[in-house]
Amino acid sequence: MSSTSARSRTSSDPVLLRPRRIAAPKAKPISLRLTSYRPHEGTAGLRQEGAAHYAPGGSKPILRRARAARIPAAAPAVSLLSASVSADRLLLTLPVPPSINHQYATVNGRRVLSALGRGYKSLVARQVLVALARSSHRDALLKALRADFLALSVRFHFTSRLRRDVDGGLKIAQDSLCEALGINDNRILEIHLFKALDPAHPRIEVSLSPSALTRL
Repeated sequence: MSSTSARSRTSSDPVLLRPRRIAAPKAKPISLRLTSYRPHEGTAGLRQEGAAHYAPGGSKPILRRARAARIPAAAPAVSLLSASVSADRLLLTLPVPPSINHQYATVNGRRVLSALGRGYKSLVARQVLVALARSSHRDALLKALRADFLALSVRFHFTSRLRRDVDGGLKIAQDSLCEALGINDNRILEIHLFKALDPAHPRIEVSLSPSALTRL
C-alpha cells in the first residue's frame, strides 16, 4: 500500500482482521485390550481337577496366560457315596477346602470371605442337605447335635504332606458344617485333626457327634 493511500484513510475506515486459526487438539491414543474367551491349554488341567468346582458362576474368561498360573487348584469333585447318618453321628466326605490365602479377600480395608470361600460353604451346605434328606435318622441326629456339646474330627487327605497345614482348612470346614446344620460352633468341645496322603483323591473326611467329655 502506498503512503498516499495510507494518509487518505480516515479513522472511520473499517479494519479487516484475519481470523486466527485454532489448531485442533491432538487425539490421545486409545488403549485396547484383547480378551480371549478360549481357555488356554495350560488351564485345562486346572479345570479338570476342579478349579471351578466350588466357584460360583462357573468358569470365567482367562484374560492373560500369566494370570492363569495363579488360579488355585481345588480338590476334584467328590461324590456323596461315603456319607453316613446315624442317630448320633454325621460322617461326610467333602472336597479339600481352599487354602487360607484364598479363603478371604480385602474389600475397602475389610477382611471378607472370598468368592471361592462362599462357593465352598454353599457346596458343603448342599452336601449336608442331601445326606440328611436320604437318611431316616435326620430328626434324631439333629436333636442330638443341638442338645449336647460336640466332638469334631477332620481327616485331611492332601496331595502332599508338606504343601498344606493341617489346620488351614479347619475353620471354613467347621463353619460350613455348623451353618448347614443350624448349630452354633461354640458347642464344639473337642477337635481332632489328622493329615494323610492321597495324591489321586484329595478330600476331607468329617465326623460330627456328641462329645464324650460331657459324660466324664
